[in-house]
Amino acid sequence: MPSQPLDRIVANARLQGRDGQFDIGIASGRIAAVERRLVADAPRLDAAGMLMVPGLVETHLHLDKCCIMGRCAIHHGTLVEAVAQTARAKAEFTPEDIAARATATLRRAIGYGTQRVRTHVELDPGIGLMGLDAVTAVANVHAHLVDVEICVFPQEGIHNRPGTEALLRAALARGVRTIGAAPYCDTDPRAHIATVFRLAREFDAEIDMHLDLAEGARGMNIGEVIRQTRRHKRGGRVTVGHMTQLSYLPPARHAILAKRLADAGIAVTILPATDLFLMGRSATHAVPRGVASAETLRAAGVACSVATNNVLNPFTPYGDASLIRMANLYANVCQAATPAALAACLGMVTHDAARVMNLPGYGIAPGNTADLVALDAVEEAEVVAALAEPRWGIKAGRDTFHRPAVTLFPR
Repeated sequence: MPSQPLDRIVANARLQGRDGQFDIGIASGRIAAVERRLVADAPRLDAAGMLMVPGLVETHLHLDKCCIMGRCAIHHGTLVEAVAQTARAKAEFTPEDIAARATATLRRAIGYGTQRVRTHVELDPGIGLMGLDAVTAVANVHAHLVDVEICVFPQEGIHNRPGTEALLRAALARGVRTIGAAPYCDTDPRAHIATVFRLAREFDAEIDMHLDLAEGARGMNIGEVIRQTRRHKRGGRVTVGHMTQLSYLPPARHAILAKRLADAGIAVTILPATDLFLMGRSATHAVPRGVASAETLRAAGVACSVATNNVLNPFTPYGDASLIRMANLYANVCQAATPAALAACLGMVTHDAARVMNLPGYGIAPGNTADLVALDAVEEAEVVAALAEPRWGIKAGRDTFHRPAVTLFPR
């Protein structure tokens, strides 16, 4: 039994990786006890046998450039076009515009059970720190509902855009804890990577790079990232996103690279919606998916997550910020079928995603923050296979959202 009085009890909940139902006792915003049955003088919220998770974790989102499809035109659906169209639209951004779009997408994510977000925010001489300021303000307004971590990054390059490095430095000096990269948009990708690692070391920041987003296996930059990670002793603090070129490697090469990533302590985020949309454009038939599979990576010990990336912009002209839908999309593309494989897909938007972001105190266990989301399913595999609805959420012990079940009217 808990040693202190409880504020409330979430009763009859199922938990990931455990059989049967449990009661979760909450006190002062933290989990005080997890037991088969709690008897205490406290309000009870009946989970009715639903699966409880410690809040979904979005490891890669772009809040500053979401919801701009009405301002862009897609003719070819390529990465080059997406960068150019977004840069053109970005020239018309205002702080109010960014805040409104970011708010709409963030609130949608919250309603789908997301409680932790890493959002990438672009810095360049054209937009300056406007996106950072606007997204920071939105994050502060919603801090009681979701934890937002900002990653600043140079989408349009560093060395081909003089002044960008100074902006990255200014953002890190203001307290931003994560720096990103897009070396494929720079005239000197290796120097781009080296600059990001140098800044991360100087400000003791995490690294989360957009990397190897291309068709085919030639010209990958992951080897340089591994080298820089070892050189700067950043193991456990580097993530690479996209990695579509992994999907073009034969199994033997894929396995070797997976071991190198694990040994270096580099995590991988897979972004199925964007990568499906952008990759394979040059194929006329038997179109490659271009989505990296996490199976070999996870088997080698690499921390892997599945994430949303872009919502309703030229990089991904659709989306609703639902991580359950993204896990389901990944499962479809990578042909996950067994209960264990489907449960692993849920893990990549919960516990494994928390590992990617090095989140402390994540999980439904005594002493951790009482962050909980009820999913309308009994088993983990069912969540992904059937796109289970998040029904309600609790953040630090307080209610955050409620999504009622569909009501069908009688004849």
